[in-house]
Amino acid sequence: MDFGPNKRESWKNVLTLAYQSLGVVYGDLSTSPLYVYKSAFAEDIHHSETNEEIYGVLSFVFWTLTLMPLLKYVFIVLKADDNGEGGTFALYSLLCRHARLCSLPNCQLADEELSEYQKDGISSISKSFLGSSLKSTLEKHKLLQRLLLVLALIGTCMVIGDGVLTPAISVFSAVSGFELSMSKEQHRYVEVPAACAILVFLFALQHYGTNRVGFLFAPVVITWLLCISAIGIYNICEWNPHVYQALSPYYMYKFLKKTQKKGWMSLGGILLCITGSEAMFADLGHFSQLSIKVAFTFVVYPSLILAYMGQAAYLSKHHINETDYRIGFYVSVPEKIRWPVLVIAILAAVVGSQSIITGTFSIIKQCSALGCFPKIKIIHTSSKIHGQIYIPQINWTLMLLCLAVTIGFRDTKRMGNASVLAVITVMLVTTCLMSLVIVLCWHKSVLLAVFFLFFFGSIEALYFSASLMKFLEGAWVPIALALIFSVIMYVWHYGTLKKYEFDVQNKVSINWLLALGPTLGIVRVRGIGLIHTELVSGIPAIFSHFVTNLLAFHQVVVFLCIKSVPVPHVSPGERFLVGRVGPKGYRLYRCIARWW
Repeated sequence: MDFGPNKRESWKNVLTLAYQSLGVVYGDLSTSPLYVYKSAFAEDIHHSETNEEIYGVLSFVFWTLTLMPLLKYVFIVLKADDNGEGGTFALYSLLCRHARLCSLPNCQLADEELSEYQKDGISSISKSFLGSSLKSTLEKHKLLQRLLLVLALIGTCMVIGDGVLTPAISVFSAVSGFELSMSKEQHRYVEVPAACAILVFLFALQHYGTNRVGFLFAPVVITWLLCISAIGIYNICEWNPHVYQALSPYYMYKFLKKTQKKGWMSLGGILLCITGSEAMFADLGHFSQLSIKVAFTFVVYPSLILAYMGQAAYLSKHHINETDYRIGFYVSVPEKIRWPVLVIAILAAVVGSQSIITGTFSIIKQCSALGCFPKIKIIHTSSKIHGQIYIPQINWTLMLLCLAVTIGFRDTKRMGNASVLAVITVMLVTTCLMSLVIVLCWHKSVLLAVFFLFFFGSIEALYFSASLMKFLEGAWVPIALALIFSVIMYVWHYGTLKKYEFDVQNKVSINWLLALGPTLGIVRVRGIGLIHTELVSGIPAIFSHFVTNLLAFHQVVVFLCIKSVPVPHVSPGERFLVGRVGPKGYRLYRCIARWW
């Protein structure tokens, strides 16, 4: 699909996908104002009459949103797609193809002749000496290749962990608005059942596919963004028109200087303002680069900045008590419209969980294609957008885990601690892999890659250190989930490689098969026999056992190999490679079916 700006129809497609992306990609990021201030002030930080704490949090939020989602993802990371696919494992797949690292055991040079593969413009020679040296080092040392795989698996598993935690915290934060009209005892009995019912409804919708869900959810997100923008503008004009001064980075310094350790630990809560940013990259296969950039730059980003400025303006003039921070977002909403906003917020929270769920589907598909996840049923829900998929087993597994987290934690503080660690770990892994992509795939200067790694890595390391301090207060959950899924993926990948190596070592030569016929008196029976194998050359050992035990095989035998290739689409003329095995009279053939 061509998204060039010179074609009117192309822009129509871009705007349509941008509209859909609001309901799928940005729901989570858009609902972050519900819980950021509440989580940031959970460390017993109370603002003084000078409002340095409020201004400091706003300054941190503004620059975090600007540097991470806008600068890092929109302008840099989104360009590192793997034939249209995004996400942590897409970066690993990209590196595997450019640096000839170990990925699929049965890969062939013929796969690189696919038309879609050639669009990527792979060059096996880096333009710099340091780039060539790095490439050679990675190709020679198996240990480095394994470490790179483990790093990719950690990032991937953290995304899956985020897929469990994000729906829980988004929905739980939204229903906390009931606290305004109920007693604490009543709210406690209503909050968890309401959140669980909403979560079950959300996961039950997934089988309709990204296309339908996107059109269904996009109006909700647009309404929510307009709502928080309008409330933000109202609060700025009504309470503190000079709150824009807090956007200065000087207030970050004053905040940390005054609050010290408590302020540093509160950075985990502030980081929640960018939860869902990784979904922009993970959901890339569902949309396009340009549509995701347009939606974020012109709609999502300005709306969020206005919303956070509005909350800061309100809180800077209302020094009441810590109840403001316990309720968070809803106290800054004018009382006359609180109930309508509560309803919209709950709907937006349901939508907010969509981005990470669809991102999890995409990443699981990539892992399965590269032999790092058990084979599962993948349903393609769109005939036009190749990346729009639905995986039933993963969907219901996420739902069960999400309900367990909701019932187990029962408060946004521990859910936030868990979600933050998952988010920042994924970002750190993405930064490390992107630095390699800059050198090995884009053939840019090593100094540029080092600058990228140091600049973004230092910011993320600061947030990571603050998040890790909350290990016992909920942050252990994503680590436990990542450990479980990492072991499953690594063991499956290891077993896949060992199985293929065994098949290669024990495959039968065609000369052995030709000499076997006259010796045993093998009979050819009518029909066509299909022998499934992972081998792309040679005759599998299982066929020799079949022949020597039954002393018969079909008149026509086809060795069928079904393999995944790392491209978004294989044209009909390139999907099958068919060739003869042995002399013509034996009627033995090999068929390699390539899918994506």
